[in-house]
Amino acid sequence: MADALADGNIRVYSVPSISNINSPSTAELNAGVQLDTLITPDGLIGLEPDTAAVDNAKLSSTFNTQQPGRASWSGTALRLYRQTGTDTVRNTLIRGFGTNIVVRRGGVASTVAWAAAQNVEVYPVACGQRKILAPEANAVEKYEVPLFITAQPNDSATTT
Repeated sequence: MADALADGNIRVYSVPSISNINSPSTAELNAGVQLDTLITPDGLIGLEPDTAAVDNAKLSSTFNTQQPGRASWSGTALRLYRQTGTDTVRNTLIRGFGTNIVVRRGGVASTVAWAAAQNVEVYPVACGQRKILAPEANAVEKYEVPLFITAQPNDSATTT
């Protein structure tokens, strides 16, 4: 078994309307806006959940035990390159905009179209206030869009 490479193999879309986040259709995904071509290499931020611990030790216990508690995502954001002319993504991902961020990982080239039976992650989000990043020498303009998870995501969805 070979390792799944990340470079060139992560597809990210903003999809405002998905009827079932457990099984988004390729038609719904194709109606979205492609983001991965504008996201910086380190710009898919905070889409890793943390799970709280629930203490369930008993008075009679001689050691502490725990069960998994609530999962949460924090610090989620997209770091993007600003475009000249009409910047559709920048004009769309504005404060309060509700969408689903859909991520496909796992060794399929980002240029490969959505197809049925692909594993994807679906994150229902609301966009926060855009943060313009400080300019740097020898760099293009960048900005970040904070993302707030608005409903339970599905990090194991399958396309239909």
